[in-house]
Amino acid sequence: LYSFVRMAYNRRHSACTVVCASFMSWQVHRLSLLQPLPACCEASAETKGGAGRFLTADFIAEAAAKASPALVNIQGPYSSGSGFIVDLSGIILTNTHVVRDAQAQGALLKVTLSDGVTKLQGHVEHSDPITDIAVVRVSSSTPLPVVSLGSSSEIRPGEFVVALGAPLGLTNSVSLGIVSAIERTRSEIGLRDSLGARNTTAYIQTDAAINFGNSGGPLINVKGEVIGVNTMKAIGIEGIAFAVPIDEVKRVVQQLQKHGRVLRPYLGLKFVELGGEVTAQLNARASQQSNGRGFWGSQVRVPSSGLYVMHVAPASPAQRAGIRVGDTIVGISDAAVTSTKELMDQLTEKVDQHVSITVQREGISKPVVLDALVERMQS
Repeated sequence: LYSFVRMAYNRRHSACTVVCASFMSWQVHRLSLLQPLPACCEASAETKGGAGRFLTADFIAEAAAKASPALVNIQGPYSSGSGFIVDLSGIILTNTHVVRDAQAQGALLKVTLSDGVTKLQGHVEHSDPITDIAVVRVSSSTPLPVVSLGSSSEIRPGEFVVALGAPLGLTNSVSLGIVSAIERTRSEIGLRDSLGARNTTAYIQTDAAINFGNSGGPLINVKGEVIGVNTMKAIGIEGIAFAVPIDEVKRVVQQLQKHGRVLRPYLGLKFVELGGEVTAQLNARASQQSNGRGFWGSQVRVPSSGLYVMHVAPASPAQRAGIRVGDTIVGISDAAVTSTKELMDQLTEKVDQHVSITVQREGISKPVVLDALVERMQS
C-alpha cells in the first residue's frame, strides 16, 4: 500500500492525513458485492435458500435480532450459562451441566432476560444428563418473548450459523460461524459414555465461537430459528465447538414432559457398524478362521452394511429373541438399519413393545426375521 499512500504533514494541527487510493477502490468493490443478485439468479436462489433473501450487510444482525429477545442468562449456586425461552408459559431450554448444582440442592435459579434488567426466579423442571438437556420454568407477570424452533434434519456443512449466549458473563453476545460438520458422534469427538447408557447423540460441529457461559444458548440459522443447543467446545483449540441438534432436543423434551425422564430402549447387544475398513477386517479375520469357507457358501463375506453383533447379554431381550453373535442386524420393523442412530430412532418409541428384527445370518441366504420385546434401560 505504501506506493499508493500520500501523507501530508500539518505542523499547525500536528496531524497526519492518509489517503489510500487502493483502499478506497477496495471499499467500493466490497459494497458492490452486497448488491442483490441479477434477475437471472433469483429463481435458483429462491429454490435453494427457501427464504428468498440474499446476503446483505446486516443479514447476521437480522437473524440475531429475531432470536435475541428470547435469550436468557442463568445463574445457579456455582455455575452460570445461557438458555432460551421456547414457550409463553415460561419454559426455558438449557444444558443440564448449567443447572446441575441447583437441581441437586433444590435451589432456585436467577434468570436474567435479554434486557439485562428483568430478573426472574426459575427452577429445574426436568433434566437429562445423557443428552445434557434441561428444562427450566419461570413465572412472569408480563408476556415473555419466545424463539422459533427450526429443524436440524436438513442442515448442511458450510451453512451460516450464529451462536448466542453470555460467554464469561458477557450477555447478549453474538458470534458468527458455519456448520463445519453434521452428525459428529461421541466416539469421533473422543468422549466415552460413563452413565450406563449408550449416548447416540450426533452433534453439530461449528466454528462459531462458543466459550464458557455460552452453554445452553441457541445456535440459530440465518432465519433466526434455533437449530441446536450450544453444549461444548474443544479445550485449547479454537474453532471447534458442538451443539445438540434441535430435532434431538425436541424428542428429549417431549419424553421428559411426558414421562419425567427419557425412556431408552434396551436389547442387550454390543455391535459395530459395518462399512469400509470394519467390514474388510471382519472378512479377513473370518476368512483366516474358516480357511476361506463360511458365509454364503464357499467364500466368507460379512454384509457390506448393517450392525454386526459382537456380544449378546445373557437373559437379555436379544437372547430371548434368538439373536446370535455373528448376526448382522439390517432392519427393524421393515425399516432398513445401517447405523446406531437409525437403530435407536426405531427403538426409542417402541419401549415395552414388540418389534421385528431382521438379521443376515451365516449359512442362511435369506434374511431371518425375529421378534423381540424392547425393554427399558434401567437408570
